[in-house]
Amino acid sequence: MPQYADFYRRSIEERDAFWAEQARLIDWHTPPQQVCDDSHPPFARWFVGGTTNLCHNAVDRHLKDRASQPALVAISTETDTERSYSFAELHAEVQRMAAVLRGLGVQKGDRVLIYMPMIAEAAFAMLACARIGALHSVVFGGFASGSLASRIEDAEPVAVVSADAGSRGGKVVPYKPLLDEAIQLSRHKPAAVLMVDRGLAPMALRAGRDHDWAALRARHLDTQVPCEWVDSTHPSYTLYTSGTTGKPKGVQRDTGGYAVALAASMKHIFDAEAGQTYFATSDIGWVVGHSYIIYGPLLAGMTTIMYEGLPTRPDAGVWWSIVEKYKVTHMFSAPTAVRVLKKQDPAYLARYDLSTLKALWLAGEPLDEPTAQWIAGALGRPVIDNYWQTETGWPILTLVNGVEKQAARFGSPGKAVYGYNVKLIDEATGEELRGANQKGVVAIEGPLPPGCMQTVWRDDARFVNTYWKSIPGRMVYSTFDWGIRDADGYFFILGRTDDVINVAGHRLGTREIEESIAAHPNIAEVAVVGVADALKGQVAMAFAVARDASGLVDEAARLKLEGEVMKQVDAQLGAVARPARVHFVTVLPKTRSGKLLRRALQAVAERRDPGDLTTMEDPAALQQVKDLVG
Repeated sequence: MPQYADFYRRSIEERDAFWAEQARLIDWHTPPQQVCDDSHPPFARWFVGGTTNLCHNAVDRHLKDRASQPALVAISTETDTERSYSFAELHAEVQRMAAVLRGLGVQKGDRVLIYMPMIAEAAFAMLACARIGALHSVVFGGFASGSLASRIEDAEPVAVVSADAGSRGGKVVPYKPLLDEAIQLSRHKPAAVLMVDRGLAPMALRAGRDHDWAALRARHLDTQVPCEWVDSTHPSYTLYTSGTTGKPKGVQRDTGGYAVALAASMKHIFDAEAGQTYFATSDIGWVVGHSYIIYGPLLAGMTTIMYEGLPTRPDAGVWWSIVEKYKVTHMFSAPTAVRVLKKQDPAYLARYDLSTLKALWLAGEPLDEPTAQWIAGALGRPVIDNYWQTETGWPILTLVNGVEKQAARFGSPGKAVYGYNVKLIDEATGEELRGANQKGVVAIEGPLPPGCMQTVWRDDARFVNTYWKSIPGRMVYSTFDWGIRDADGYFFILGRTDDVINVAGHRLGTREIEESIAAHPNIAEVAVVGVADALKGQVAMAFAVARDASGLVDEAARLKLEGEVMKQVDAQLGAVARPARVHFVTVLPKTRSGKLLRRALQAVAERRDPGDLTTMEDPAALQQVKDLVG
């Protein structure tokens, strides 16, 4: 049996013995008494009876052997600043932040809402919460006041940590007015607000509630704050899933299971070693930022890089200059970012020494074959896709190259990761699909492995009903994604089950149509949405960016390309999958983290209100769509 196949088998069939081995990758104050308590499905309690601390494992335990090694490098091309913190310096800063939070009344079990740009103080705040046993709830910086208010109401934080402003593409985004309005809107009023003043925007401090970080930090330069040992099952944080409607859905994570899962992933998935350098281009407002900017790399004793800025500013070589300067070994980004770089002069890639880079991992959205081939060829390094969710906290599907080197397959994020008993389920019957290339819902048999969500914050019923009861007759965790699996165990994700288009009774995945359109040589990017139709129920509508837009100056040229695209879909998927229209735009609406705003596209195409667009990268992008659909 191949090495990984046996490794995976053990993780499922000999679950407790397998995870007991992984638990040795972290420090425990009290060893666990039970590996997994799954006596109340679908809830699972991992490493029961054990006590530990996430901050101790990420920072303190490295002081003995690597106190002077860089732990955190904060780089901002928005403010042209760069600062490196050794493990010893990070340890001191986290204790100062912990002392300040304690002074503001934060205790074990309390929540602290963090609403910050990608600056070092954000990392200090997250680690300080973990240090004192408080739960952090990070909200993406610049989020609209209404959305922020709903998260404040749900988390009920004792304190909020924020900054005067963030910056994006040289444009300052003041945070304080948004935060003030959110607190005014919220029924819950935090007792304290801690502000980091970057000097980017004026901010007025409200007496009795608001506090200046620099002033309070100066009072605690030498204060020592020991780690609070907490139960393995003690919540470490909540993180609200993006795009939720109505009441926010707070993903609640534990402490011990999360630490073990991340430490194991650094070893087995990323093949990482202490002393290496990890560069994830995400934001701490998203799950990738939690797992693979802050906690994962530090747990592994690596240097982690926090980056504020665009991949194209001051030029398209900025990320590669960071790889060269800091000898980055592991890089984690998103396909959208790579597609942005693909449009730039390829000379930027050749300008820098990238020899230290072991691989590039991509996640957050499906990776199309042309993008994967381009970046793999340009870097001369493996490009490894991976698939997971805010809810799981670490990859469900990828290549576990730290156990056995495996070849990537374009279009596939890889195989089931150890610990995840992944199934393909027939949505209508609930039956498991065992044959190759059968389309079903990607689901996970319980219990979920360590590190996954414990529940929805303060709403166990919602956790059960949303994730575990959507497939008839089966209590399995639904990812809400369609997938197929080939004969060798490689999975291919076909799109959301809730983004399925029902065209005259035919169920079509938008992802399949997008793949077909993207294969046209003159299509750079495409998004397909289902639009209500009086005759067919729904029709597919595509919005595409042409590689060479110069030839689309008149209507005849646009219609010609649209016809070519439709013929291609006809040939690959059949006439039933042909979009009703293919509209050409110069840019697709995306969030600042690079995800396509398909819901907003659909709303505009159906002449509905697209909702909260505060995380949109380019507000003008939707206006093009509005002009096209009338």
